Amino acid sequence: MNLHRRRFLKSALASGVLGVAPFSFFNQRLHAASGSTTKKMLFVFQRGGNDGVNMVIPRGDAHYNESTRPSLFISENDAHDLGNGFAQLHPRMAPMMDIFNSAGITGAEGPGNLAVIHRVGYANQSRSHFDSQDYWERGAPRNPNVEDGMFYRQILETYDPKDPNNALLAASLASKQLRSLSGDHPFPNFSSVSKFDVLGNDRERRKFLGQEASSLDADDGEGLLGLYSGTGVVSTKHTSVVRSTGKSLGASIQSVQAIQGDYVPENGAVYPDSSFGDKLRESAILFKRTPARFLGIDLGGWDTHSNQGAANGDHGDRLANLAQGFQALYRDMQSQWEDLVIVTMTEFGRTSKENGSAGTDHAEASAMFVAGGGVNGGVYNCDRATWADGDLFSKRGRYVARRTDFRSVFSEIFMNHFGNAPESMDTIFPGYSDAKDDNPADFAPLGLFA
Repeated sequence: MNLHRRRFLKSALASGVLGVAPFSFFNQRLHAASGSTTKKMLFVFQRGGNDGVNMVIPRGDAHYNESTRPSLFISENDAHDLGNGFAQLHPRMAPMMDIFNSAGITGAEGPGNLAVIHRVGYANQSRSHFDSQDYWERGAPRNPNVEDGMFYRQILETYDPKDPNNALLAASLASKQLRSLSGDHPFPNFSSVSKFDVLGNDRERRKFLGQEASSLDADDGEGLLGLYSGTGVVSTKHTSVVRSTGKSLGASIQSVQAIQGDYVPENGAVYPDSSFGDKLRESAILFKRTPARFLGIDLGGWDTHSNQGAANGDHGDRLANLAQGFQALYRDMQSQWEDLVIVTMTEFGRTSKENGSAGTDHAEASAMFVAGGGVNGGVYNCDRATWADGDLFSKRGRYVARRTDFRSVFSEIFMNHFGNAPESMDTIFPGYSDAKDDNPADFAPLGLFA
C-alpha cells in the first residue's frame, strides 16, 4: 500500500467520517445467501417495557376497572372501538384507525392493514430491561451462545451482503447499531441521514470517495474506493473480505449522498414533530431512494413506574407520537405499501394493577402492531374467545400471561412476507423448534397474512 493511501486511511479512521465502527471491517467472515426480495421492513423498538393494557384496552375483562387502575382507567366512551366488542385502542391513537379501519372489521372505510396483537412474550420471561431487550433482538431467549441479531440472520437468508449493490440493505436510525441488526457484516447506523456523509463540498466528497482501481494488479485507484481495490489491499487470507467490505462502505456512502436534498412526503403525510417523526421521514426517503430493506428505530421512554397517565400524560403523549408516525408512514409509503411491513416490539408488558406511584411495574406480555399492504388486519388474542374474564391477572395474580411467542409473530412475517422456507426458522431463531415443541400453543399461527 503506497504512502498516500496509508495517510488517507489513517485520516479517515481518525476523523470518524465513515459513520461506522472502523476496525470492525478487517476481521469478518461474510456469509453468502441465495435469493432476493423487494419486500421491506421497518421495526420500532419501544424500549422500557410498554403498558399494553393501556395501549390496547381489554374492555371486555370486568377486572379492567377504576379499582384496578384508579388513575389509569379510561372510560369506554373515550377509547376507540376495534370492532370485536371486546378490545379498544387508547384515545390518543386515533391516527392508527386510518390503517385499521375496514368495512369487514369496523364498518368504516379503510384498508384493514393493521394487526393488533395482544399477549405477546416468551417462556420464562425476564423482567430485566437489559436481558429481555437482548433476548428479543437476538431472537434467542436465554441462549448465551447466540451473538448476532435475528434481523441480521434473516438478511443473510435472503441477500448476499458482499454484493456492493446490497451495500445499504439495512441500517439503524439510532445513536448506535441496534443489536437485532448486528453481526459479522457491518451495517451502518446514524442518528440522521445527514450525519452519515462525508464532510465538505461536492468536490471534496467526490475526491474522498474516489474511484476503484482499473484492475486487481493496478495502483490507479483513488480515495476510499481505490483504497480497497487494486494493490491497495495487502494480500492476506482476508483480502476478499476487506475488498468487498470497503466497496460496500463506499457504495453505502454514495447511496446516502444521492438522497440528500429536498423531500416532500406524499399524499399529505404529516410526520410528528419529534425525533421519532424525523427518523420515520428519513426511513421513507431511504426506502424510496436506496436499496434499503431493513430499517430499525429506537423509541424510548416506556418505563412508566410513576405518573403514567391515562388518556393524557406521558404514556398518552408517547402513544400519540407513535400513532401519528404510523399514519404518516402509511400515507407517504403508498407506492410501496404492498412491499412494506411495519412492526413494533417491546421487551415486556406491565402490571395490570397500577402501583402506589400512579404507574405500572415490569410484567410479562405486552402488545404489538404489525402493519402493511399484505397484513390481515384485526385484533388477535384480545376477544371473548381468547381472553377469559380475569385474564388481566392470569400470571402470578399480577399481570397478563403471554399467549403468543414473539418468535412466532416474526416467523409469520419472515415466511409470508419475505418468503422464507419454514426450515429456515431454526437458523433465524436458534432453538426455535425446541421452543415450539415445549410450548406449542405459543407458536400457533395467527394468520397475519393472506
